[in-house]
Formats: sequence, structure tokens, C-alpha cells
Amino acid sequence: QVQVVESGGGLVQAGGSLTLSCSTSGGSGTFSSYAMGWFRQVPGNEREFVASISWSGSITYYGDSVKGRFTISRDNAKRIMNLQMQSLKPEDTAVYYCAVGAMLRPGKESSDYDYWGQGTQVTISS
Repeated sequence: QVQVVESGGGLVQAGGSLTLSCSTSGGSGTFSSYAMGWFRQVPGNEREFVASISWSGSITYYGDSVKGRFTISRDNAKRIMNLQMQSLKPEDTAVYYCAVGAMLRPGKESSDYDYWGQGTQVTISS
């Protein structure tokens, strides 16, 4: 079982920046064998894909709405994944979830992932 914990959420003005972090622990495999991703969800809406990264960090995918503004990265030695968010917009407001999957290539679907954090709230004021 992999434990997943997000941090870094908060309230930011539009145009500002914020960095989310995801730390993991546990699991039978090594951290570097997991692909990871970020999803976000607004109440009443389906969970939306934000970004994902392969085990090595060499492959990254981004949702269309965040492409060019968000950057995903990971540090396998520290078992941490980050999401740098820039040029934030009010429509980026959501609960952001970190996801971990026992696969080498990153996925874009919620069903691709096996472990989830509790989420961290990001609120962008206009």
C-alpha cells in the first residue's frame, strides 16, 4: 500500500503562482517504478486530468487547459512530485489530487492510477 499526501494548496490571486507537492511512502516496489499524476475536481464535475509524469521523468503529459502554464516534475530520491503552477486563473480553482500508478508510462485517466491522496484545495481569486 502506498500512502500519498499532497501539500502546498492555498489562496492565490489570478496571475500568481503556486507549487503543489506530493510525497509518498510505503509500497512494495521502488518509488521510481511508479508513474504519477495530478488531477483536479470541482464539486459537481468529473475529475479532470492535469498532468502526469513517467517513472523516469522523461515523459510528461498535460491537460489542454494547463499546457504552457503548469510544469510537473519529480525527485525519485526524495519520493516527491511537484506541480509548478503559473499564470493561475480563477478556473484553476479546484481540489487537486495526486495519483500514483504501478506503471512505467504515465496515464491520463483516473482509472490508470492505483493510489490517491486526500487532495489539497487551490483557490484562485479574481
